[in-house]
Amino acid sequence: MNTIVIGIIIGTLFISLLLLFFVVLIKLYFTKIKNYTQKLYQKDIDFQKSLTETIVETQEQVLNNISQDLHDDAGQQLTFINFQIENLKFDSPELQQQLEPISQSINNLSQSIRSISHSLNHQLLLQQDLLKAIQSEVERMQKNDKIKLNLELDNSSSKEFSTNEKIVIYRIFQEIINNAFKHSKAKNISIEIKTKPYFFMEITDDGKGFDVSKKEKTLGLQNLKERAKLIEYDIIIESVINHGTTITLTQN
Repeated sequence: MNTIVIGIIIGTLFISLLLLFFVVLIKLYFTKIKNYTQKLYQKDIDFQKSLTETIVETQEQVLNNISQDLHDDAGQQLTFINFQIENLKFDSPELQQQLEPISQSINNLSQSIRSISHSLNHQLLLQQDLLKAIQSEVERMQKNDKIKLNLELDNSSSKEFSTNEKIVIYRIFQEIINNAFKHSKAKNISIEIKTKPYFFMEITDDGKGFDVSKKEKTLGLQNLKERAKLIEYDIIIESVINHGTTITLTQN
């Protein structure tokens, strides 16, 4: 009798240990699967981030090349043309009145090209304060009397921006404003920027608006989102047809 009881107890313990072993084994298996999945997910995130960085670097290189071409080629050509006009004005004083508006237009065009060239070159951007660079770009765009730009800037915290933050925030700002000029048919664009307690930029236009659900996969909007993700910022795009668009960029 005792032998049977002992046998039952030993058998029960054995089965319990066997079940415990299988439970531990299954738990280890699922833990391993979970860790492996997390590693794959992280590798995918790292790959996407690396790909985005490569795309941004390529875009910056293209913009720098365009900036250099504008400065070296177009700028020099305009300088040469203006020089020829000045010589013509000197040689033929009777034509001075007719040539003066042309000379002035060339000077204005030369200044615009110089400003655009500077705004495209991120090396020049890195040498100055980000918010001052944005302010300068707004002042350049305010010369276009078709759309009124209003800038509200609060830099009371004197935030220090990393190199990537400077480049990405500035390019996002440029792309939003350029898109508004090209597509929105707006009369007014309002820009609000704060750096305290965290970075906040909101750009609103009173244009025709669009259906975000139909446009969110377009290259332009995807580019904005990918750039924001690169510096771990959030970007929110809101638009109502016939009531304009608001795009907000905030620091996480």
